[in-house]
Amino acid sequence: MTRHIRHAAVFCALLLVALLVNAARVQVFDARSYDANAANRRTTIARYGQPRGDILVGGRPVTGSRDTGEQLRYERTYADGPLYAPVTGFASQEYGTTLLEHTEDGVLSGTDPMLAPFPLWNEFTRSRTPGGDVETTIDRAAQKAAYDGLDGRKGAVAAIDPSSGRILALVSSPSYDPAALSGNDAGVARSWARLNGDVDKPMLNRAVRQTYPPGSTFKVVTTAAALDAGVITDLDEPTDSPAPYRLPGTTTTLTNESDGCEDLSLREAFKWSCNTVFAKLGVDVGVTDMSATAQAFGFNDTALRIPFSVARSTFDTTVDRAQLALSSIGQYNTRATPLQMAMVAAAVADGGQVREPYLVERRTRAGGATVDTAGPRPVRQAMHPVTAARLKELMTQVVTEGTGTNAAIPGATVGGKTGTAQHGLLNSGTPYAWFVSWAQGDGDLEAKVAVAVVVEDASVARGDITGGGVAAPIARAVMKAVLAS
Repeated sequence: MTRHIRHAAVFCALLLVALLVNAARVQVFDARSYDANAANRRTTIARYGQPRGDILVGGRPVTGSRDTGEQLRYERTYADGPLYAPVTGFASQEYGTTLLEHTEDGVLSGTDPMLAPFPLWNEFTRSRTPGGDVETTIDRAAQKAAYDGLDGRKGAVAAIDPSSGRILALVSSPSYDPAALSGNDAGVARSWARLNGDVDKPMLNRAVRQTYPPGSTFKVVTTAAALDAGVITDLDEPTDSPAPYRLPGTTTTLTNESDGCEDLSLREAFKWSCNTVFAKLGVDVGVTDMSATAQAFGFNDTALRIPFSVARSTFDTTVDRAQLALSSIGQYNTRATPLQMAMVAAAVADGGQVREPYLVERRTRAGGATVDTAGPRPVRQAMHPVTAARLKELMTQVVTEGTGTNAAIPGATVGGKTGTAQHGLLNSGTPYAWFVSWAQGDGDLEAKVAVAVVVEDASVARGDITGGGVAAPIARAVMKAVLAS
C-alpha cells in the first residue's frame, strides 16, 4: 500500500513539475508570440484600461480621457481639438496614433520604463504605471493668433524662439477635431472616411509635412550666400543686373512685378523684391556656395525631428545655371516647409545661428515629478554674424518702407521678407502668399519670435495676391501675441 502511495505521490509531483515547466514555457519563452497574436486582446484592453497622460500647453492640458464603461474603457478627449491638432495628432482605438500622441506614446500610456520607479517589479507583477504628461513649448496666445489669422484658409504658420529653438506656434488649416477618431464605434469609421476623402486634406500637417516653393522669401538665403561669398560687399552699390534678365544658356527672360529693378543695389532690390537681381546674384554666387548656404540653414536635411518627423526642404544641388537662377528666387525645385522658413528667419535674428527646433519642453510622471527636460539643442552657423547683422538691417527696411509694412508693430523692431510663389503647370495655380519675419520688443535684448506664414488660397483676385497683403498681417498678430506674453 505504501509503495502505491509513493508511486502516486511521485506521479503527482511529476505532473506538478510538468505544469510548472509548461507555465514557464508559456509565460517566459512563448510570451512574446502570445502577446503579438492578433487574437490576444489583453494588451489592448490593458492599454485602454487606465486614463492616458495629458499633453500640456502653458501648463494646462489640451487632452483628457473619458471613462466609457466599455471593455476598452478610456477614450481620448481633446480641448480645442482643431486648434492643437497639428501638435497633438490623434490617439485612436481604431487607427493608432500620430504626431505627439505617437512619439510620446510611451510616456502618455505609462509604458515608458523611465516612469516606473521599480521597473523589474512592474514586469514581474504585470502592473501598469500611470501615464505621464508631456509639456509642450507652444505659446497659447501665439497658437490662437495664428489659427484665427488663417481663418480656415488653406495654409500654415510656424513660429519659433530664435534664441532657443522652442516652437511657439504650429498651425495648419483647414484642421480637424482629433476626438472624432478617438473611439471605436461606427461614427469613428465614418469620420475616418470623411477626413481622408476631403480634398482639402484637413489631417495633413502643412506646417511640417507639406513643402512649398518659398518664392521670394528664399532671397534671404540667396543674400546670405552672396554676402558670405563676397560677391556683394556694399549693400548700396549697383549690382549690374539687367531687367529683364535672360536666363543663362536660354532665350527665356525673367521679369519683375515692379519697374525700376535694373542695376538696383542689393538694399533696394531686397526692399522691393526684384527677381532679376537675385536670379543673377545666385548665378554669380554659383551652385556650390548656394548649396552650402542652403544646407547650412537646414535644406536637404532628412533627419529633422521635433520629435515627430519633418518633411525635407529641398535645394537642388545638380542644377545648371538657368535652373540655379530660378532656384535662387525660390522657384524651380526649391521647396520648403513653413517650419524651415521660420528657421531661416530665426537664424537672421540670432546672429546667423540655426538652432534645432523642438516641441517638447519636459516629461513628467503622473504625480508631477520631472522625468526629463529639453536639453541643449545642436547649433550650427548658417552665415557669418556680420552677414546676419546686415540681413537684419535689410529685413527691417522691408517692414519700415518696403513690401512688408503690414507687419509693423509699434514699440518693436520687426524684420520681414515677402514672397509670392508661382506653381502649377505654366504657373497656372493660385500663387502662394508667403511672409517670414522676426520681432524684438524695444525693451528686449534679443528677438523673441521668428515666424513663417504661407497661405495657399488667398481670397482675393490673383493679381492682388502678395505676401505683404495676405500673409504679413497673420505674422504680425502672432508676433504681437508673443511680445505681449
